[in-house]
Amino acid sequence: MRTIAFYSLKGGVGKTAAAVNIAYLASQAGYSTLLWDLDPQGASSWYLAGADKIKGHKLSQLLKGKTPIAEFIHESDYENLDFIPSHTSFRNLDVKLDQEDGSNLIKQWLAPLSEETSLVILDCPPSLSRLSEQVLKAADEVFVPVIPTWLSLNSWKQLAEFAKDKKLKPGKLHPFYSMADRRKGLHRELINAQDEILPKGLKTIIPNASVVEKMGEEGTPVQLLAPSSVAADAYRRLWKEINRML
Repeated sequence: MRTIAFYSLKGGVGKTAAAVNIAYLASQAGYSTLLWDLDPQGASSWYLAGADKIKGHKLSQLLKGKTPIAEFIHESDYENLDFIPSHTSFRNLDVKLDQEDGSNLIKQWLAPLSEETSLVILDCPPSLSRLSEQVLKAADEVFVPVIPTWLSLNSWKQLAEFAKDKKLKPGKLHPFYSMADRRKGLHRELINAQDEILPKGLKTIIPNASVVEKMGEEGTPVQLLAPSSVAADAYRRLWKEINRML
């Protein structure tokens, strides 16, 4: 079983849209895929539930060990793709992790799923916290969407420094440009300087497209909403880059 995460210090950078679309593409490629929505806002859960309200389990049920993680899993409408929906109690996850003895609970919780799941995707809340540290340690690869702006790039640098400070492998962090709008001068400038600014980043650039925003209205991956769109093609190329690492 491989575990990857989509993570950013900054909200509103297209993290959840990337996580959902990559999860869908992975499932269609034959991976038995599980997406865990760790963000209490629950956007991934919304997308994969077809915009229906899904009631997740409380965090306390997992922390106390009374409910196995398998019971948290819901089937999506798509073959090979399951998900663990978010719950508002996930907002307390950092506090609970701070009370533990240093064990990586994320990794421990996922371990029993290894026989039936080939790929776990973690959609993480935007923060620097104990949860961030555990996710960065538990994931084999971490994909970081970065809007082509100086503020977003600064958030990426902060994350890289955090990983270095926690003695995490820097090679597992993979930034990529997201929500890019080539009509904007700054976006064009930073995209053209991508090899210099993000020398070890992924090459795929996810555009800022209305069809991605429509995912929230329809509760459907872009590949089904508009398979011939520029955004759908970009996510397919991003998946190819990610798949080579698995």
